[in-house]
Amino acid sequence: MKSQVANYATRTLCLRIVPVVGAAVCLTHYPRNLIMSNGAVYLTNSGYEFTGYTAASGTSPAMIDVQGIAGIAGISKAAIASGVFDNARCYLFATNWDNPIEDYEPIVASIFGKTTLTDDKYQIQEMALIDALNQSVGRTYTVTCQKTFGGQEYAGCKIDLGPLTVTGTITSVTSNTQFGDAGRSEAIDYFGAGTIQFTSGKNAGLKRQEIKSFNAGGAIVTYEAFYYTPAVGDTYTMIPGCRKRSADCSDKWHNIINHGGFANIPTGSQYAQIGQAG
Repeated sequence: MKSQVANYATRTLCLRIVPVVGAAVCLTHYPRNLIMSNGAVYLTNSGYEFTGYTAASGTSPAMIDVQGIAGIAGISKAAIASGVFDNARCYLFATNWDNPIEDYEPIVASIFGKTTLTDDKYQIQEMALIDALNQSVGRTYTVTCQKTFGGQEYAGCKIDLGPLTVTGTITSVTSNTQFGDAGRSEAIDYFGAGTIQFTSGKNAGLKRQEIKSFNAGGAIVTYEAFYYTPAVGDTYTMIPGCRKRSADCSDKWHNIINHGGFANIPTGSQYAQIGQAG
């Protein structure tokens, strides 16, 4: 049983999308913007709509579909295509339009899921958090480290990325994935497997991209293309990476004590030899 429900006569739906990085996007079905009791402003449904909500009494995850026109109500085509909303948390709730209170009648908490872009229109499928119970879990033992570089969790990597983060300005551009900063003097591949995010220009605020290679003269290549072509003069922040090899952990970061790779696990062909002659 819910502790409270919105009055059917004044009930309206609201949705809050909280990306991993950046400001939340707040939407409402009501024909006017709603100002919640905590001051949060929920934008009216100009340019988007909730197209469906399904739920069951079992452990099957509830789903909600949202579709709209990119560029309206804070959801831009660039933000969707570049992954700003990847793994965003979404909270659907009902409230009374004459006395709007955030999360008054919670309906479902979900994860920003599959998104389809067609021209300037988008459709987002969100899966309830209970869907995590349907995922296979377990630990995979590999030669390379499975830990997140810079992770501060229990038994994590423990490298502090704050002091390692650098800033700079783009001095040359070849494409959306290849550009450079002639002012960089770090060793080749120092930033390999790291990330870069722009702080000015058209890509400012969009998703960090993983660095494929870092070469002499500050040449940077990313695995995925930035949504907009970077321009000379764009500023950025960049974090070095780790190739997850034991040599990187010991020689580059002097952190072998926290290395998460398992180089000495026997293969199937090796342990199958036990008990055989010779």
